[in-house]
Amino acid sequence: MNPSTPVVGHGFGYLDEDAKRELRRAIFKAVCIPGHQVPYASRELPIARGFGTGALQVTLALIGPEEVVKVIDQGSDDSVNAANLRRFFLSTCPGVRETRRTQEATLIQTRHRIPEVPLRADQILVLQVPYPDPLVVVEPNEAKRRLMHGRADYAKLWVKLYEDMVTFSEITLSHRYPTRIAGHYVIDPSPIPRFDVPKLHRAACLYLFAAGREKKIYAVPPNTDAEPLTFEDVPFRVEDFTNPATGRRRACARCGSTTSFLDEFFDAAGRRVFQCSDTAYCDEMLALGRSDR
Repeated sequence: MNPSTPVVGHGFGYLDEDAKRELRRAIFKAVCIPGHQVPYASRELPIARGFGTGALQVTLALIGPEEVVKVIDQGSDDSVNAANLRRFFLSTCPGVRETRRTQEATLIQTRHRIPEVPLRADQILVLQVPYPDPLVVVEPNEAKRRLMHGRADYAKLWVKLYEDMVTFSEITLSHRYPTRIAGHYVIDPSPIPRFDVPKLHRAACLYLFAAGREKKIYAVPPNTDAEPLTFEDVPFRVEDFTNPATGRRRACARCGSTTSFLDEFFDAAGRRVFQCSDTAYCDEMLALGRSDR
């Protein structure tokens, strides 16, 4: 599909107006009750469930003709998921512009990463979520989970974290780290790395989370407390990119950043390489001819 060719037979934003209103009502409720999972009627879309249908519907319900949209997948602007969703927005939303620069975007849809650049109050970040309920690993019954959330009863989740400590001497969760919002509800922050979890705390922007298959929407409004579940004697820590041989933090092989989240891979010569996960941030640092080292 040519991005400039509009989809025939559909209005602006693909979804019908009734669907958009229903989604906006769910979003308003989610913002008013931070962390609470709000059910909604998930619509059929021309992509498979599991490829971001929840976040796509939320974005289509919020998007306007003057919007500047950025789509990322695992930090990259050019992955298959990000490229196809970007084409879908451009073909169903006439007038909408796309950008790779985080600072220019008014609406950002992301899969499994939060941009390195701090977001502003006039920006909205929509995250794709495969499993919205952190209690699902300890309680299979949804009705019981709803009661536990309402009572802020997360004892089983604490036990799960304690078992992790007893077995491995640390909490080994690398993503989907359970996070308490505004002192009550505990959310699954989507499969973002632990590196990104602190960005939720008292952020200036609005974070929206949507699961199409599970039909749930929840939010972390601006300036809201977001605290990862931790024991008093076991502080929360993010991924460590320190080189044990030198004792110094590894730098991006491309732009030299020593503060960003790094992806690890092997180059054509078989050498171990670290590079910024956020490709837009890496490009900008490289264009400026400097790093944050």
